[in-house]
Amino acid sequence: MEWIQWSSRLLFIAFILYAVATVLFTIAVSGMRKDRNVNRIAYGKYAFMLAVIGFIAQMGYFILRWVGVGYAPVSNLYEYTTFFGMMMVLGFLVVYGIYKNDVLGLFAMPVALLVIAFASMFSSEVAPLIPALNSVWLKIHVTTAALGQGILAISFASGLIFLLNETSMREQSKSRTWLEVTMFVLMCTLGFILVSMLFKAIGAGGVVEFTNDRGTQESYEYFMPMLFVPEGAQLVSGASGLSLELPTFINTLKLNTLIWSVIAGVVIYVLLRFVILRKRVAEALQPLAKKVDLDLADEISYRSIAIGLPVFILGGLIFAMIWAQIAWNRFWGWDPKEVWALITMLIYIYYLHMRIQRGWTGTKAAWLCVGGFAVIMFNLVFVNLVIAGLHSYA
Repeated sequence: MEWIQWSSRLLFIAFILYAVATVLFTIAVSGMRKDRNVNRIAYGKYAFMLAVIGFIAQMGYFILRWVGVGYAPVSNLYEYTTFFGMMMVLGFLVVYGIYKNDVLGLFAMPVALLVIAFASMFSSEVAPLIPALNSVWLKIHVTTAALGQGILAISFASGLIFLLNETSMREQSKSRTWLEVTMFVLMCTLGFILVSMLFKAIGAGGVVEFTNDRGTQESYEYFMPMLFVPEGAQLVSGASGLSLELPTFINTLKLNTLIWSVIAGVVIYVLLRFVILRKRVAEALQPLAKKVDLDLADEISYRSIAIGLPVFILGGLIFAMIWAQIAWNRFWGWDPKEVWALITMLIYIYYLHMRIQRGWTGTKAAWLCVGGFAVIMFNLVFVNLVIAGLHSYA
């Protein structure tokens, strides 16, 4: 369909504009400018303008796809993750409009880029909406939850800036170790994107058929070499190699993708750490983070959570429970997605409680910001890709 092509083009344009904006934010922060007649403030303004134009283009993609499919395009991992990335950009644009801080763009925009690129690795094909999702609550619950998470993601960027600024890279500490772990996780996300593109290009996957835990026949189409297959699976096409059989309640297709992403992340991290940078990745980013006032970074984190958390609670829990009652005749069922949404809420509530009641600021508060977003990404990536549940629609 022609509208699918146009919506995809708009999303690609938005991605390119976000990437260029990230480069301009980097120039603005680092001071590496070729044209000395244009100062760093101008580069920051240009970057912000490109991010705004990119957001408008992505909004055009979202609206055009909505009109084309006839329902809110947030029904699978491709659509939801793309929308989540767009909400991250929106949250950044609002915060940047208030504080005019280029360093925040340098850290927030790459994360949004990774999320959108992550989404592009899933199938973008349009399929009829399954009965379980055919409800007005699809757009109400999912879009509101994604908006809340997008705003909360800004607290991750500002919290990361604070920790990079405050942590000594010359002394062994838990903070230094966990900062490097955070960098490694980001490398794994990038690794997922790269190995997906590589293995799809060379046709390294295959198809297996098996009987699922409900007793019905099902098939998995792998786009990467098969490390794991369901118990009792029969190879239809491709080469299985030394595939390990796992119980059928585990989505081996998605687990296979996750493990390959980790392998690629290890390779990328090792290359950066020991060949290209020859220092810790966090240490390489520290000079850029040093250009932000610590009190400002802390304030941005607090305001992002104070705004984003109520939105997330409304969409991710309250609206979700209303829809669950309509669809499944119960408000709460301890589904994996429900559990991790609850954990996300509790982490950010704990942050606000400790800040207001105990005056928590600084390193402890910043780690809660990073940890809260880590749980959001765990729910998006690991729970969706590995653990089967009522929300496994992608």
